[in-house]
Amino acid sequence: MGISLNIVFLFALILVGISLLSVVFPALILHEFGHISTNQYDQFEIGNNAVLLVVSNIIIFSIGYLYKTNKLANFSSSLNKIRNFEISKKQSLIGGIIILIVYSTAAIPELTIDESTQFPDYKILISGLDSFPVTDSGDMIADEQNSRFVRMILLGFSQDVLGNIKVIPLLFSILLVSVAGLVAVEISRRRITGLVAMIVLLQGYTFLEYDTIAVYENLWVAFFLLSIYTIHKKWHFSGILYLLSVFSKAFSTPFLILNIFYVLKSENNSSTKIRILISYGIIILIMLGLFSLGNTIYDDVIQIDLNRFMNSLSDFSSQMRFDTFLLIMLLPTIVGLFFVSRTGLKHAESLLFFIPSLLLAGPLVALLTDFYVILPYRFIPLIVFFSISIAIVIFRNTKSS
Repeated sequence: MGISLNIVFLFALILVGISLLSVVFPALILHEFGHISTNQYDQFEIGNNAVLLVVSNIIIFSIGYLYKTNKLANFSSSLNKIRNFEISKKQSLIGGIIILIVYSTAAIPELTIDESTQFPDYKILISGLDSFPVTDSGDMIADEQNSRFVRMILLGFSQDVLGNIKVIPLLFSILLVSVAGLVAVEISRRRITGLVAMIVLLQGYTFLEYDTIAVYENLWVAFFLLSIYTIHKKWHFSGILYLLSVFSKAFSTPFLILNIFYVLKSENNSSTKIRILISYGIIILIMLGLFSLGNTIYDDVIQIDLNRFMNSLSDFSSQMRFDTFLLIMLLPTIVGLFFVSRTGLKHAESLLFFIPSLLLAGPLVALLTDFYVILPYRFIPLIVFFSISIAIVIFRNTKSS
């Protein structure tokens, strides 16, 4: 475990370091590696969140050093009391319900907002719903929309049966918050982490910005997180949930490596791991078959460009500029995951692998095609697993207690 953990930690440090470098110097990567005019930007211009990021991380790591080395015994003791705090099953259930009620109450008024006044892509979505399930119209944008079969079926149901296209996106956002809490509890065996993960997720600006948006819904993220949760439960339909994620948004296709890594690092016995992995193998064959039989446009949009990849590495600073808490805590969280992993909590290493992988997903898409624009909502999986991770880092898990 030591060698793989060190490799994963190095991978995380590199990707998180590059991402945070773009926060401190937003134009540096673009100037040195991107395909832009070198005279257009000052590569060492300080970003708006740079001072906050640097100062807060200095303070956080100083506190962490004092705690870890026990330089101030009373201080370390007080933090240990917080980290050992736990609640009963009844309290966690009541707390979770209250969080969901407050969130739902605040989000429901958004169902009345007309998305056509917010996002030009809404017209494309409505046009796609009118022509669904046609995927050979010749219009690449419309055909790409209709190739997301699961998404279009659910949004069509929301519009035609429930009377509002935004209802299903809101319900899946509620589900996403709930499952994030459940995954945190499953990993740490601490009920308090579930509530903290839910709260951290719900304070995220980007999550709240897109939680009820039909054009940029969270269906794919919810299905992907459910596929992770079912690994804990040893349910063999984890692969089916992953497949539903892919056919909600093809962006989640490379997430398969995350599922496989999670299975391999799980505490399930070898036979259970093999059965789950076999189910993923079957799902891959089904997925390839569906792609080959359907008139999808994905083969036609592949266009490799290294310059787009380098440019996209700097997108983190602009796309996540309003998620201040994540910016501040991202580096301390991966360092915390490293130390928690060393206590024997296997899925801390999984989370340590997930965070840089999700940071890399957008640039990889930009490398392969210019058909998609990397918008902030594509970082929602990162926000979800960051929320789970920080809850696990703050509170001691059962093995490290």
